[in-house]
Amino acid sequence: MKLATLKDGTRDGKLVVVSKDLTRYCAADNIASTLQAALDDWAEVAPKLEALYTDVEHEAVPCERFHEREAHSPLPRAYQWADGSAYINHVELVRKARGAEVPESFYHDPLMYQGGSDNFLAPRDDIPLGDTKWGCDMEGEIAVITDDVPMGVSKDDAADHIKLVMLVNDVSLRGLIPGELAKGFGFFQSKPASAFSPVAVTPDELGDAWQGSVIHLPLMVDYNGQPFGRANAGVDATFSLAELVAHAAKTRDLGAGTIIGSGTVSNQGPDGDPGKPVAEGGLGYSCIAEIRMIETIANGEASTRFMVPGDSVRVEMKDADGHSIFGAIEQTVVEA
Repeated sequence: MKLATLKDGTRDGKLVVVSKDLTRYCAADNIASTLQAALDDWAEVAPKLEALYTDVEHEAVPCERFHEREAHSPLPRAYQWADGSAYINHVELVRKARGAEVPESFYHDPLMYQGGSDNFLAPRDDIPLGDTKWGCDMEGEIAVITDDVPMGVSKDDAADHIKLVMLVNDVSLRGLIPGELAKGFGFFQSKPASAFSPVAVTPDELGDAWQGSVIHLPLMVDYNGQPFGRANAGVDATFSLAELVAHAAKTRDLGAGTIIGSGTVSNQGPDGDPGKPVAEGGLGYSCIAEIRMIETIANGEASTRFMVPGDSVRVEMKDADGHSIFGAIEQTVVEA
């Protein structure tokens, strides 16, 4: 099924069930007032939402037109948002740009940081930027939402706790990252509010594309109206999303509504090289930092600037038939 949260003037919005083609919705607040409320009692609530989804698909209940611009992120705020590093190719490229080596442990023990989850951007909200020197970058990723996850869960059992899947633009301020990491305490100011796709879907909606807790489809990232990234989320994933959930739960329980991100989707080139831009026939990149590193290696310096007010990004994923699965994140950078 497909779920969304519509803006209604409250902090947590109104839960709705959305048709498979993203054209219609039916309010679900008689079942659960919010998505968080549904996740808190998922075993009881999910079958009722599934029944409503079937009715929506069969046009057996009154529906209204679904407009993505009216949607908030599926969870406008969450108890927990942790972002991992499933795609080591991205880690390698970004660390090279900082002159840092990738420790061998990163290939079997994923990186993960805990982001701010008290206030997410809506998928069509502007990205506020206080200073262009901060180096504003987009990061196209996959994210999952869990129910209650017990501490020490295995990666196999963790897969059963993944209840919803969505996309994310994990905004990064590259100019602030080195200084923060040098303190030895990790990201904070360099990771402002993220935005998630208009719709979250249950894994079964992905069909054969959902295998091993990874989506085997290209993530489409457009920058200023032009194709920028087409990396396949099912390729070069060192860790599955279930492995990232298990990693997060190693020493603690995860509460229902926890969001776990994949990290920037990133593919190597056909010969194990960093790959080429889309304009040159490659799969491109899901963030600006990667292409800047490649430019630095080739030319001695980066030529692609980070985002400034007026720049726009679009993140979307389509199924094998070309239909949008989650709707699109569409954001423009503005002066804060």
